[in-house]
Amino acid sequence: MTIKISGRQKRHLRLRKRVIGSSEKPRLSVRRSLKNLFVQVVDDSKGVTLLNASTADKGIRGKLNYCGNIKAAVLLGEAVAEKAKEKNIVRVVFDRGGYDFHGRIKAFADAARKGGLEF
Repeated sequence: MTIKISGRQKRHLRLRKRVIGSSEKPRLSVRRSLKNLFVQVVDDSKGVTLLNASTADKGIRGKLNYCGNIKAAVLLGEAVAEKAKEKNIVRVVFDRGGYDFHGRIKAFADAARKGGLEF
C-alpha cells in the first residue's frame, strides 16, 4: 500500500533535513491554511516549543475581518517578533514549511525581520 504525499509535504521533508533549530537559533516554523496562519518557535535539540502564535489569536483576529490574507500575515509577523524579544530570542532559522516564499509567507517573514528577528 502506498501513501500519497503532496508536493508541499515532500518539499517540507526535504527542507527539514537541513533546517534544524537549536538553543541559540530556534526554528521559526510556519503553517498556512485557507483562513489562518500558524507560527511556532521550536528548539529541536530539546524538543520544546518556545512560543506560538496564529492569526486566530484574539489580539490579531479582533483587528481584522478576515485572517487569511497578507494584512493578517504582517500583523502576525510583528506580533511574533515582539513575543520573541520578550523571551530574548533574536536569531532564528526560518522553516517555510514547503510553501513558496511569496504572498503571505513572504509578508510574514518581512514583517518579522522588520520587527527585529534575524534570519
